[in-house]
Amino acid sequence: MVKFLMEHMEKTGCKIVVCSDQVKIQDDVNQVVIHELIHAYDECRASNLDWTNCAHHACSEIRAGHLSGDCHYKREFLRGFMKIRGHEQDCVRRRVMKSVIANPFCSETAAKDAMEAVWDVCYNDTKPFDRAP
Repeated sequence: MVKFLMEHMEKTGCKIVVCSDQVKIQDDVNQVVIHELIHAYDECRASNLDWTNCAHHACSEIRAGHLSGDCHYKREFLRGFMKIRGHEQDCVRRRVMKSVIANPFCSETAAKDAMEAVWDVCYNDTKPFDRAP
């Protein structure tokens, strides 16, 4: 998946650099790279992406959470969250809120409203993939 995303980044003329001094397990490094590559892809393909706009930030987080595999049931189980059905969307929502609330331009209410407003469009936007991996 990393190679696929890197190829699509190169096609747009963009690149990323990842520095790591905290993540020690290769699988975790891969997960972070995939998540950040999706953000970078969004940045490259959208000429007006504004990270101070809560809806823009929420959309990219929705896509990164959904497409990166970060909310796979095994990862959720290891985090202490387990649900038979619907865990993936719950996880994406939880992680979007955590990220967007950390944005100094987005209050908790603004983050939640933004996430709900863009959810359907952004969750179903699987580019550069044909479908969610």
